[in-house]
Amino acid sequence: MTSLTEFEITKRWPPVNADNIQLYSLPTPNGQKVSIALEEMELPYDPHLVNFANNDQETPEFLSLNPNNKIPAIIDPNGPGGQPIGLFESGAILIYLAEKSGKLLSADPAKRYETIQWLMFQMGGIGPMFGQLGYFVKFAGSEIEDPRPRQRYIDECARLLEVLDQRLEGREFIMDDYSIADIATFPWLGALVNFYKAGDLVGWDDFDNVPAYLERCTARPAAQRGRAIPARD
Repeated sequence: MTSLTEFEITKRWPPVNADNIQLYSLPTPNGQKVSIALEEMELPYDPHLVNFANNDQETPEFLSLNPNNKIPAIIDPNGPGGQPIGLFESGAILIYLAEKSGKLLSADPAKRYETIQWLMFQMGGIGPMFGQLGYFVKFAGSEIEDPRPRQRYIDECARLLEVLDQRLEGREFIMDDYSIADIATFPWLGALVNFYKAGDLVGWDDFDNVPAYLERCTARPAAQRGRAIPARD
């Protein structure tokens, strides 16, 4: 594709500025990753709300960009070789934006892959497990009488938090400096304790490093802005 207008999704969510990155999202933990990254990297973008209450994620226009019907997704009109590129999966988007901006991902190969390692730790562990715990403590799963599924996710979330807590010993952030690994991780920590209200279940206050880490990350001005983008109706 050679222009934004060739992307079907732009018919439902027209660009405000055709030179800007187009963000299709909702301020959930996964959605916040990309809006926070865009704010941190100071990349110009147009945010478009994908409203789950209206099943926007199931529309043909959205599915044309992400057939997996999940947020976030982006189109960069100035992608590789100057050609537009559409992307979904928050981890892939974070790597792409970091490489585009030259920020929040070390150019040193060893540190770069270590950062990506911790990004994948979030993508494959913290995100899916915290989300499942949320289902069992806040949503329909709370009505399931069998305690074993709920306990399985409580135990696994506590284990993952212990891994992260150990990593943060003597560190302010997951790497030496704030990175896309932090942007991927801390929105899910906030969801666990503030939205799911599951802190007591996983022993949140017993961890030495994770609570203060969440406070450091959420205090960043770009994080405070990005956590509310796109604005909900």
